[in-house]
Amino acid sequence: MNSSSSENSLLSWGLLTLLTLIWGSSFILIKRGLEVFTPGEVGAYRMVAAASLLLPLSIPRIKNLNKTQIKNLLISGMLGSFIPAFLFPMAQTQLSSSLTGVLNALTPLFVVVVGALFFDAKITRRNLLGLIIAFAGVIVLVAYKEGGGWSSLSGINSYALFVIAACICYSFNLYVIKTRFTKLTSIEISSISLLMILPVALMYLFAGTQFSYKLVSHPNALEALGYVTLLGMVGTGTALILFNIMVKRSGPFFASLVTYTIPIVAILWGVLDGEVLLLGHYFGIAAVILGVWVGNRKKTG
Repeated sequence: MNSSSSENSLLSWGLLTLLTLIWGSSFILIKRGLEVFTPGEVGAYRMVAAASLLLPLSIPRIKNLNKTQIKNLLISGMLGSFIPAFLFPMAQTQLSSSLTGVLNALTPLFVVVVGALFFDAKITRRNLLGLIIAFAGVIVLVAYKEGGGWSSLSGINSYALFVIAACICYSFNLYVIKTRFTKLTSIEISSISLLMILPVALMYLFAGTQFSYKLVSHPNALEALGYVTLLGMVGTGTALILFNIMVKRSGPFFASLVTYTIPIVAILWGVLDGEVLLLGHYFGIAAVILGVWVGNRKKTG
């Protein structure tokens, strides 16, 4: 291996590690934000923070777009950022941050399902096996309860559906990007799609919530605001740029490895924060990660 390829490999692994830490920490930051703000306030302010950070990249580029591109970027912004930003805090009102991070790893499998159902993509036996294993893990995660017993159907934690809905949004957004943005760069897609949803986030945040009142009345508001600012600017804005760089340098398959490493960081943060994971939860976590790996690994030979 020559020095150039060695440096590229080192950079790729460095980006993977950095993104793992950033995205794996997002769930504990959401948890901290929810100590003061509602799920809607956390989601909206996260988008405001992320879009504001990328304004120097988005504003100079928007003048070069036509109306169709702007409309598609709005759709991408809603599916890839805005809606999931609300769904994850809603889920975490009843799910631990660690389990939410694990469930988020289902996104690649939903990419396969959405592609097969709506975009004429093929679903292989390997994909199907991965789905079965991963969903078995999901059932364990949402139905296993303290004491080693199992919840009845009515007792299953339905808040996991919010995470699944977010994964589905991410999946549709991938195909929107793939089919409608052949002439735009990754930086343009990331920054301008966030710019498109900025007015919606601002209107909701200041006209539809008590966000402003909490900032001046709640004793822990500034601390929680700092966590959500970090979540938006680093966990969304900066991470999108880093991920796009990694995709270009290392390819989509290497970039997809972050799916398997994010839950590790999310679980570690959760345990450090006092969240209790039972033995059955670890089996469920292992099944989800195994299912995602089986369903997305490349065929060799």
